[in-house]
This record gives sequence, structure tokens and C-alpha cells, in this order.
Amino acid sequence: MLICAFMGMFSETSLNIALTTLMNDFRISAATAQWLTTGYLLTLGIIMPFTALLIQRYTTRRLFFVSTTSLTLGTIVGGMSVNFSMLLIARILQAIGMGILLPLMSNTILVIFAKEKRGTAMGTLGLVLSFAPAMGPAISGILIQYMSWHFIFWLLLPFILLGMFIGYRNLINVTENHQQKIDFLSVISSTLGFGGIVFGLSQTEESLLSPIVIVPIIIGIISLAFFIKRQNTENPILDLSVFKYPIFVTGSILVLICVLIFQGTMIILPMYLQTGAGLTVLLAGLVLLPGSATNGILQMLGGKIFDKYGYKILVIPGFIIMLVTLFFLKTLTPNSSIILIMILDMTLMAGTAIVWTGAQTHALNQLPPKLYAHGSATLNTMLQVIGAIGVSISVAVLSSTKSNYLASSQHPNSINEISSAIASGAGNVFGGLMIIAIIGLLISFWMILRDKKQELTEI
Repeated sequence: MLICAFMGMFSETSLNIALTTLMNDFRISAATAQWLTTGYLLTLGIIMPFTALLIQRYTTRRLFFVSTTSLTLGTIVGGMSVNFSMLLIARILQAIGMGILLPLMSNTILVIFAKEKRGTAMGTLGLVLSFAPAMGPAISGILIQYMSWHFIFWLLLPFILLGMFIGYRNLINVTENHQQKIDFLSVISSTLGFGGIVFGLSQTEESLLSPIVIVPIIIGIISLAFFIKRQNTENPILDLSVFKYPIFVTGSILVLICVLIFQGTMIILPMYLQTGAGLTVLLAGLVLLPGSATNGILQMLGGKIFDKYGYKILVIPGFIIMLVTLFFLKTLTPNSSIILIMILDMTLMAGTAIVWTGAQTHALNQLPPKLYAHGSATLNTMLQVIGAIGVSISVAVLSSTKSNYLASSQHPNSINEISSAIASGAGNVFGGLMIIAIIGLLISFWMILRDKKQELTEI
């Protein structure tokens, strides 16, 4: 599972660096090329809410092979693509596979590992989810520069097939299955709800107030409200009673705060490095690679610490690290040291890693076994939506600051002025993320005080 998930997460970001090349090869606009990312995220947002139902209806092995087969087909079609339509179909097939595989992995960890060992397992999963996407742009940049973007797909294929073979030999069914009736109104409303919100947020590059942003989000919110109401049945597609568990709710909030900071940083720092600091795309990716490696390694280490000491020793230090690092990132200028930026990125990624692992494992541990699949599906769906929110708002703040800065400049076309405008926009984004980190720190203190009060009450 981990091998296939690693390759799938690698594919999620690997084409981002190739969009300009694809625009030239297929003679398409930037808006059309962006659908390779939008279509992927949209498919994830639609598929993930249904994974709890799928896990209950079908065996672990069947879902694993369905998801990896979709991932494999998408990879083959991508490698053979001769036009944009083929490539878009490939991305959708890959997203279908990952939309099933990621919640399936989280649920499998909850089922097969005892509570005292789940932290390490979740940390290992965190390594895959953080390091693989970071490697995508760097390795893809090398492949594009010296070979062809098609080799991005062909590179993945043997590893995915290896993962499938190992799964065929060793994977066992870990859940009991029962035939749950499918509520098609819930299916439609969920598709419109999560799909509309993710699609709207993915269109915010030009303006947050554009009709192509506002209308899908409004439709999505209305549909989502109807979907939530439909879940008050004996056999819901997504059992929202997980929100009746306070620790799951507060732990999930901390994870979502980490995702906002993580995604905001991952979208803004590359823009700053390329436009503000003047680095090439490949060099920018290499600068950020150590941070992602740090994130992955510390997610594993944080998992082991969680198993031994619990979440309390992780969340407060983690948010303090994020807060201090974001303060220094806020002060960046076009002349800031690249080494300093690399160190700050590594430090920030370390903070997000230990909070993410500790808070996520603590949240899911509070659920009864019958809600494991629903908790995993709910949290993974929220991660997709909040990630889209983090990216869209961060880009909007950066763009707005840049426009206002250049509008008041006497030389708006000057490279130096554009670099300064980008640095100013990045500073505003990191300032906003500081506020979010403070909220996370306050919630962490509240969680620990609540737990201590509860312990004293039990005594």
C-alpha cells in the first residue's frame, strides 16, 4: 500500500512543473492546462466521501486492487498521451485510485494496529504523504530537461506494479463487510457539494469574487447542507456522528490548521523563490526538498514519540516552532539568503510534522471501531477541502498585495519592483498564517487543560 501511495502522491504534483511544456506541446492555454490539476483535485473531492461506504461493502483486497488498477491505467494512459484529452483522462484515473487508496490506508492502520502503536504507523503514512509530493517537481524537472514529460509516468509504472504484486502476495482482508443500501440522493448531493466547493476554490487565481468562483461554491454549500441532512439515517454514506466525539473534533481542527499552514507555504514559497529571488523552477524545487524530507522524517519520529508519551509533548512545541518560523518568513526580502530560506522551510516543516502526526492519531484513536472508516473518510475529505482553501486564499492575498504594490510604483514593469511586490505579498501571507498558528497554539493549550481537568475529575 505504501509503495503505491508514494507513487500516487508523487504523481499528484509531478505535472505541475510541466504545465508550460504541455501548453507548448498541445497548443493549449494556461486555463486549459490548469485542468490537469483542477480535474485531479475535483475527482479526489468527489471520491473520498464515498470511501467509508466502499470499505463497508467491499473487502480490503478488492478495494486495493481496484484503486491500484485505476492508478496503473492512469499512469499508462498518461505515458502514451498524444493529446490533452488523453492526459486529462489519465489524471482522473489516477485521482480515482488515490481517492480510494488514501482513506483505505488510514482505516487499515486503525484496524490492524493497537492504539499504542498507531502513532508510528500514522507517522510512516505521513512520510509518504509529505515527501512524495515534494519530490515530484524536482525529479520531474530533471526528466523534462533531459528527456520528456512522458517519462514522468513511465518512471512510476514499475513501482506501482511492484506494490500491486506485493499486495497480491501479502495483503489480507481486515474488515467485516455488509451490503449497505446506497442512497443515490446522498451520492448526488455529495458530488455537487464537495465537487462544487473544490472546483470553485480551484478557480480563484484571478479573483475571489469572480462568478466562476462564487456560483460553484454557493451550489456546493447548499448541496452539502442537503447531504448532511440526508445522513441522519440508519445507514448513512458518511456517518457524521464522528463529530459527537469532542477529541476527534478538536484533534481534526489542529490537523486542518497544519494543512492550511503547510499548503499555504508550499504554494507561496516556490512563487517567492522563482519570481522574488529569481531562481529557476528546478532550483526552487531543490531548495524546498530538504524541508519536505524533514517533514517526512519527523512525522515518523513524531509517531514514535506519540506512542510513548502521547500528543501533549508534540502539539504545543510544534505550534511554537511554526509561529517563530513564520515570523522570520514574514520578513523575507528579494535579497534574503537562499540558505536561510531553506533552513526556515525545514524548521516550519518540522513543526507541522510533529503536530500533524500527534493530533491526527489522537483524534482517530477516540473513535469506536465501527466509525474508523467514517472517521478516516471524513478527515481525508476535510483535508482536501481545507487544502484547496489554503491554496486559494494564499494565492489571492499574494496577487492582491502584488497588484496594489505595483499600482503605487513608478516603475511597475521593473524586475526589482516585481520581486519586491512578490516578497511583500509573501510576507502578508505568512503574517496571516501566523494568526492561524496562534489559534492552533491556543486550542492546544485548551485541549491539554481540558484533559487534565478530566483526569482530576476521574480521580
